[in-house]
Amino acid sequence: MAPDKPFGIDPEDFERALREAGIDIRDLLGKASEYIDRTSMSTVASLLGQFVQPERTRPPKPEGETAGETGSGVWVIYSIDEDGGARVEQVFPSELEALRAHRDNTDERRRVRFLPYGVPATALDTP
Repeated sequence: MAPDKPFGIDPEDFERALREAGIDIRDLLGKASEYIDRTSMSTVASLLGQFVQPERTRPPKPEGETAGETGSGVWVIYSIDEDGGARVEQVFPSELEALRAHRDNTDERRRVRFLPYGVPATALDTP
């Protein structure tokens, strides 16, 4: 076996195969672009652009976090009575715990909701 053909392939053959593969890929992409609508490409590009933009070019986050983002509140399971008043049945520190407890609910008057600290339970009442 010659030292320039350790795998039985001539380096020139290898380069030629890569060149031909590159040409084939360019042709394939050219044909594919004929079938793709330009407006859909710009839509996809704008959608993907929001994920790959550097931090400095992204729009700033709105000022002031909500109570749900800071976690200053509780998740409650409550039920609505015939008069439309809400009655808190259970209180949970996280949404996951509240949803697990509410998982087998069959009563359509029983609901789960985040209640920020300082907001009275009467805010859950229905008009």
